[in-house]
Amino acid sequence: MNKDSLLKLLPKAKEDTNAVSLYINIGQQYESNEPEVAKKYYRKAGDLSKKLNFSKGIIKYIINYTQALNMQGLYDSSLMLNLQGVKLSQETKDSLNLAKSLLNTGTSYQFLEEFENAVEYYEKGRQLFEKFGNESMEAQCDDVFQVLYFRMRNYRKAIAYGEKSVALWRKQNNPVLLGFSLNNLADIYLYTNKLNKAFMLYSEALNIYLKAGDTQQELTIYLNFGEIYRLKGEYEKFKIYMQKALLIAKQLGSHESELMAVKGLSTYYLNKLDLNLSEKLGQEALNISYKYNFKDLRAKLFDLLSSIAYARRDTKSGSYYADQSISLSDSLLNETIYKNTLDIEKRYETEKKVSQIHHLEAEKKLQELSIQKKNIINYFLSGGVFALFFIIFLIYRNYGQKQKLHQQQIVELQTEKQLTATEAVLKGEEQERSRIAKDLHDGLGGMLSGIKYSFTAMKENLMMNSDNQQVFERSIDMLDSSIKEMRRVAHNMMPEALVRFGLDTALRDFCNDINQSGALKVNYQSIGLEGIVLDETTSITLYRIVQELLNNTMKHANAKSAIVQLTKLNEQLSVTVEDDGKGFDTNMLKINKGIGWVNIHNRVEFLKGKLGITSKEGEGTSVLIELKN
Repeated sequence: MNKDSLLKLLPKAKEDTNAVSLYINIGQQYESNEPEVAKKYYRKAGDLSKKLNFSKGIIKYIINYTQALNMQGLYDSSLMLNLQGVKLSQETKDSLNLAKSLLNTGTSYQFLEEFENAVEYYEKGRQLFEKFGNESMEAQCDDVFQVLYFRMRNYRKAIAYGEKSVALWRKQNNPVLLGFSLNNLADIYLYTNKLNKAFMLYSEALNIYLKAGDTQQELTIYLNFGEIYRLKGEYEKFKIYMQKALLIAKQLGSHESELMAVKGLSTYYLNKLDLNLSEKLGQEALNISYKYNFKDLRAKLFDLLSSIAYARRDTKSGSYYADQSISLSDSLLNETIYKNTLDIEKRYETEKKVSQIHHLEAEKKLQELSIQKKNIINYFLSGGVFALFFIIFLIYRNYGQKQKLHQQQIVELQTEKQLTATEAVLKGEEQERSRIAKDLHDGLGGMLSGIKYSFTAMKENLMMNSDNQQVFERSIDMLDSSIKEMRRVAHNMMPEALVRFGLDTALRDFCNDINQSGALKVNYQSIGLEGIVLDETTSITLYRIVQELLNNTMKHANAKSAIVQLTKLNEQLSVTVEDDGKGFDTNMLKINKGIGWVNIHNRVEFLKGKLGITSKEGEGTSVLIELKN
């Protein structure tokens, strides 16, 4: 039934479970275009369900109300309600609604970027859905995992789940949910720069949304169409879709979409060199970002305003906006690091408490054993002289064991001191690398960019003959090369991907950089790393080991290709680096260890891991590192 037909039923509705379903159905009609109105009807359904003590109605209210909250970006409130839905479904033993509530809770965690919790709840929900053997439920789960892996930047898995979800919805002939899966899959192809594929999927989804009257999704697709045409350099079409998106965003009160559309139009007029209009729109978008606290988009707006200022030759404003962008980006990064640090500290405190409990239990057992031992000694003392000799023998043996234990403790303390010293050296080295990388990027990089801008500005005001102009152009090219080299050095010293996205992504980027340089063909593989977060010390140490091994390969092995494999299986983490180079006699390492191999050995020892090297002349080299994690 349509919205008008449903509303006509309200005056005749009694306060029973049928009225709960009616309120839910009416809210769903408003959800896409008027979310606040939808929330009003969902709350009526929830209030009536509580009055009737109708648990299924309460769960339905939560499932629908949190969807509206997610659309408005109110993820904390959504999470709180979804957790209540999980608890209520468990108490009432409602398996179907429990599965839905688990998936919805996973979505809330996903929006809050707590991916470990998101994966946990998604897996629980999917396991319940599989018991029903329903293809529609399976398609929904695949779509959920598509979005999750996209946000985790595992695009290969995201696309696999997305294609599967789309195929199942086509088979089910469910156009509305097919539209959502098509839209999500198109997002992944857009992000991976497969523009034609993305455009085709968005177009199919748009036709579905137009027929369904889903204005919210229509707005999203217009923004995505604009992005595709911007990337293609077709700015007139880009402008058309930004204008369409802006009109709908204002109608829906979607402030984030309004900001994106205004920013897009500012970019268009910058490209057309209409700097006055471009700056006016940029400032309008900036005001929206402050009013509704869109920090991520504000950093991009500062970059845009900086470009506009430099185009006006207003270097002071250009520099100011560039500094604001860098400062805000650093602030956002620090917030992420701080949040991750709090999570690590929380896990550490939990593990510490568990360890203390185990320690107390062990002490209790030792006390019980001590009491038993005294009873045995007292028994044998009453046995006479033989028992006395036996006790003396036991005392002598215990003394020897204590001596051995004391010696073992001394060895362990020495080993611990060596590990502590190694840890201090490695941490100091990484801190110094980070400091130098930051100084290079923020200090020297800014100075070189400023010099380049000054040279470019001077060029327009100087009278030069052709020879001098060639020398001047070569100087600017050399300055560009210097800036790129400085950024490459800073990135190698402390890669941003390692800090933000972890070891798997950082190693993949590092291997791709080597491939692009042409120095060596590197094939990177990771197994069992999906959703796994390694601690920062282990990640940095393993990254440096792989970096040193590949540098050795490029310098000494005369290899054409190499394989880097990172594997997580149960509690064991292993790293393998193989090449097809000339190889060497491994016995030489016992006689003459280079600084590189010493560093690798020390880092592996610090991680309490095992290092194995296999190599023969003419058959390449293989290095295997294993450690418990």
